[in-house]
Amino acid sequence: MRSLPHLAGRWGLVCGGLVLGLCTAVVDAVFLVVAGVAVVAAPAAGRAVRGRVSAWVRAGALWLAGVERWRLGVFLGCVVEEGEYGGGRALRYLAVRVPVGLLGGAVVLLLVYGVGSGVVLLSRWVRGLEGYGMSPTPWIVAYVVVGGVVLVFLNLQGLVGMVVLERRVAGWSLGPSRRELLERRIGELAASRAGVVEVVDQERRRIERDLHDGVQQRLVALGVLLGRARRQGDSELLRQAHREAREVLRDLREVAWRVYPAALDTVGLRDALAAVVERSGVPVRLVYEVEGRLPRPVETAVYFVVCEAVTNAAKHSGAVSVSVEVMAAGSGVRVRVCDDGCGGADVSGGGLSGLARRVAALDGRFSVSSPVGGPTVVVAELPCVGVVEGV
Repeated sequence: MRSLPHLAGRWGLVCGGLVLGLCTAVVDAVFLVVAGVAVVAAPAAGRAVRGRVSAWVRAGALWLAGVERWRLGVFLGCVVEEGEYGGGRALRYLAVRVPVGLLGGAVVLLLVYGVGSGVVLLSRWVRGLEGYGMSPTPWIVAYVVVGGVVLVFLNLQGLVGMVVLERRVAGWSLGPSRRELLERRIGELAASRAGVVEVVDQERRRIERDLHDGVQQRLVALGVLLGRARRQGDSELLRQAHREAREVLRDLREVAWRVYPAALDTVGLRDALAAVVERSGVPVRLVYEVEGRLPRPVETAVYFVVCEAVTNAAKHSGAVSVSVEVMAAGSGVRVRVCDDGCGGADVSGGGLSGLARRVAALDGRFSVSSPVGGPTVVVAELPCVGVVEGV
């Protein structure tokens, strides 16, 4: 729960932002009037003057819109999503924001005036009663206090409404249009689809490499050992062949787990991650706090994120220990893998970049922090709402 000083500071920022918005609204109004007069008078001065006036109006409108975006972000905590807007949309925003800014300043001034008037009236009333030798009764005090609290509450609601109105006006005028949002979404989907195809190709190449360099070589060695043992009847060669057969079986299981862990379908994500922890070459602490089963695509993505991050920590970072956290986060799940290794992980490498594309395909967020000297922290946030089975 937020502390009282924090809330007071937040409300102070809001009031300061609205008062500043009152001042900028006056500046915006003056600019609009001057710009309007200049645009009307420019045609009579010739084409060159008209072009310079138009450029000045556009530049001024964009600069004032930038100031408003800064004010909204710093004082009101409203980050307007970046959109493609020019001088025309900036002018429209300034025209709409002038009355909004004046109204916001009026609400703050009304709050200050109301609180000040209440304090003055209450002090005069108390002094007047004391002059007659009377003292305020509890009922009268409660009436005055409750009435004052209700009025302050209503005024604070007005401040909240002004913040929402400022955000919506800025988003409507300066934020991305519906067409821009659709184009961005189409671009994201196209990129994620291409990323999924590339991830699949990378996985196939890695499987082929593991089969060729690992299993195939061991099978060749196993065949040679069995041939020698058959010709010589040497029991030691048979024991070596048996050991080699077990290694081949272990390699095949590792390749099969990297293709798709069957334990996800049979025992679930928790036990599949527990198997990763058991097979790891370094001690791993697993914290799993997710109730029930997740959608299959999400479970698969979480599994591969943890598996890849733990494998990288054991092979490349020189880590002594690894911490894995799988936590419910709102309507999704958050995965965090941290190791105490030397850091310096290559984010653009095949493993991590493949994970990033796999997470992006599910509309998730993926980040890697790996400064030289460590630690390396891999974080993936995946939504569970709207995920289609089979993706």
